[in-house]
Order: sequence, then structure tokens, then C-alpha cells
Amino acid sequence: MSSSSKVMAPVVTSSCPSLSDQTSSTSAACPVLAENPSLQSPIYNVYNQQINSLEAQFKQDEQKAGGAGMFPGLRRPGSDDTNLDPSNNMPMEANQRPAPGQVEALSTSRAKSTIPKGGSDGTWVYPSPQMFFNALVRKNKAEDVHERDMESVISVHNAMNEMTWQTVVNWERLHAQENQATPRLIRFLGRPHDLSPKARFFTMMGGAPPFDRHDWYVDRNGREMRYVIDFYFDETKAGSMDAFSLDTRPALDSFEAALDRVKMNIYQTAYKYGLPCPISGGASSYGPVKN
Repeated sequence: MSSSSKVMAPVVTSSCPSLSDQTSSTSAACPVLAENPSLQSPIYNVYNQQINSLEAQFKQDEQKAGGAGMFPGLRRPGSDDTNLDPSNNMPMEANQRPAPGQVEALSTSRAKSTIPKGGSDGTWVYPSPQMFFNALVRKNKAEDVHERDMESVISVHNAMNEMTWQTVVNWERLHAQENQATPRLIRFLGRPHDLSPKARFFTMMGGAPPFDRHDWYVDRNGREMRYVIDFYFDETKAGSMDAFSLDTRPALDSFEAALDRVKMNIYQTAYKYGLPCPISGGASSYGPVKN
């Protein structure tokens, strides 16, 4: 595979089964509805904290203490200034307040993504311009950022995440026949200072390093699968989405992930040279993602 792919990532459309091609199996001995594996996943917020576990722990501590009144200074997860949005379990009120020194008002409206959220039947919700600006201030990265730029920053941020998810779905199509439910994003972890082995190799060979790295954890039939995403920026194309590219692949945490990389390389190579798909035997079809 190449070191990176354009944001409008291609997907295998006929050489491997699509998600819509899934078939459900029934049991004559026990004709009951199958449980949805995705709704059994832990629920995480954007800080990689397992929220449902924190809630369960609080209830357990509360019962042992004989009620919350015994600890007036103890805050229940999701209360007061750590109030959580029930749609994505993300701190809401505190992050919506203007940052110290902020000059212009920012929107607190949040857009819903199309990315299915693990442990729920909803989708992830993007931060508002105010929340994003507050995060930059908290991380000491707002020195050259102006409030008037935040709408554009949010637009690029959201578009990149949507495209990233489509590249993940592309890989998950390799398991379409076995998937009992639509893959869902359980959690994600930003690792901007940790070069992946692949990015480190290409950097050593003289390539430009990625400007960011994420690890995305996906629910596949109740199993947590990790994907590594390296984000690149081409200065010569600054000002357009073509400046951004990303390299998404399953982390080599298992033999299955390694085999997926081999399969995807075969699909891409067959399409590149116009060869029949070695898996299906039919013509290779490899086109852009369609929402």
C-alpha cells in the first residue's frame, strides 16, 4: 500500500462484499431476535474515559456510603460543571463558556456526525466552535488562532472525521459477511507525538511526518478493533481539502489485522492494473466512497 491516500478514499465495491450484502442467520431451535453487539460495548467520551463504568462506580460508592448526602463535595459524573451531554457523554456546560481573554462570541451549536457511536444507537456529536476554541486554549495552542477562524476550523475538522470514518468502513467491508451489525466507533485516542512504525519508517526515508495521529477503536461484533490513522498535510495545496490526506489501516494487534492488510493490498493492486479480482474472479471495482 502507498504511504497515504487522499481524503476521498476509495473503497472496494464489488471485489469484497458490501455491508448491505449481509445476511442474517436464524436458528430453528431458538427463533429469537439476536442481541445487538454494538449496544453491549462500553460507552466512552471524547477524553477516552469509560463513562458507564464511572457511573456504575459512583452508584456503588453511593450505596456503600448510605447516600450521596454523606459526601456533599463529591460530584456525580455528569453533574454541575461536568454535566454530560446524553447524546455523546461529553462535558457540555463548562466547555461552552467563553475562554479567558476571548474577544468575540462563538457559536455553541453542535453538529451531529454520521459516525455510529459504540454502546448506543446514536451517532457521535461534534464539538461546537466554542468548545473547540476552549480546547485549544487549554492545550496552549490558541496563540495564532482567531475566533473568526473557528467556523472554518470546525468545518475542516468535521469533514476530516467523516472521511476518516469512511476509510475505516472501507476496511470493515472485508468483514461484511460476518458482521451482525453496522460497525460503530467506540472511542478514539489522539497521539500526535507518537509516530506509528509505518510513519517513522517513511520519515526516516526522507518523507514528511504526519501532523497528527489517531487510534480509533471500532466495535466489530462485540470485539474492539483498533485502527491507526496518520494525517498528512501538503503545504503546496494549502487552502483546499486536497491538502489533507490520511493513511488508515488496522493496527497489527492480531494475525487477522495483518491478513486484512494483505487482502486490501491485493484488491488495490488488481484494480490499479485492471486485473480480475483474485478473490471473486470478477472485474475489480474500486471507486470513491458513497454516503
